[in-house]
Amino acid sequence: MTDAGGSPELPWSTVEHYLGARQAAGYRLSAPISERTVWYEIGDGGQEISLQVELDRHQQPPRSSLPAVAIDQVWRDGTRMARIRTTHVGLMRDFHDLLIAVADRVVTGERDLAQAFEETVHAWGRLLDRPRGLGVERRIGLHGELAVLYAVARSHGWARAVDSWTGPKGEQHDFGLPGADLEVKTTASEVRRHTVHGVHQLTETPGRPLWFASLQLTRGGLGGCSLRESVAEVIRDARAADRIASVRLEDALAAGGWSEGDPDDERWTLRTAPLLVPADQLPRLTESMIPLSVREHVSSIDYRMDVTHLSSVPGSPVDLTEFRLPCPTRTPN
Repeated sequence: MTDAGGSPELPWSTVEHYLGARQAAGYRLSAPISERTVWYEIGDGGQEISLQVELDRHQQPPRSSLPAVAIDQVWRDGTRMARIRTTHVGLMRDFHDLLIAVADRVVTGERDLAQAFEETVHAWGRLLDRPRGLGVERRIGLHGELAVLYAVARSHGWARAVDSWTGPKGEQHDFGLPGADLEVKTTASEVRRHTVHGVHQLTETPGRPLWFASLQLTRGGLGGCSLRESVAEVIRDARAADRIASVRLEDALAAGGWSEGDPDDERWTLRTAPLLVPADQLPRLTESMIPLSVREHVSSIDYRMDVTHLSSVPGSPVDLTEFRLPCPTRTPN
């Protein structure tokens, strides 16, 4: 759909509603009399977004130089269209803005798709040359850590909960709890696949057991809450219980990169119950698995770990039986 001046408009809140409900939808962004048809598509059962732009008779879809963006060809009502899409769930919100920017150049700037896509990517590259604030993966990760922090505070009080949260301090593990450490990983994927940074992240500190928590989030629409709302809720709850602890909590959030001014309008809810397992039951890499000759020349190793096949093990150091995101209570209209 377009505004009165002809610019394509589609608020993220509308798209997020369909994603949260897992419903497909299509919005025409070009005027009915325009030479080139442009559609915004929410497809694959409400799990994918794409921009579809009509191609000229002999025109081929442009190539994408971005690993997270694919461009292919589809047919829509007998019309040959180029489709820009991403399957990276964590980038959906930012990808939406990219699609609208490309559509605007096509609809109002009279560029063909190749020009519009190249100009948009180039402009964003210059704008983001010096990124600030938290990236998408870190925002999702922080949301998960705050939910665990909230649960720890329910059991141990805010003073001990804030003391236990070592993630913002750059320590080896996210939480140092009484008797055990805890590493938390959060994903927006439908499978429990997490990125592990280094061979020490899932290695026990001598004399202390290490547990691993896998959290899965999904877009919650009006029923979910944003990271900003969760931050405000944990601060409010901490202030009500322990003013000094709340000050240290805000310092920890700042140290972890959180800023109130960061863009944040994605709303999340839990997809599944948390998975809690001892680290020694994970499909992990440890330093002992890497030959000394390799360790001497490789400074860091990141890898992807899939734990979808695992089940929770009793005896974890934190009670997550009534686990939830720390969302504020909403008053019905």
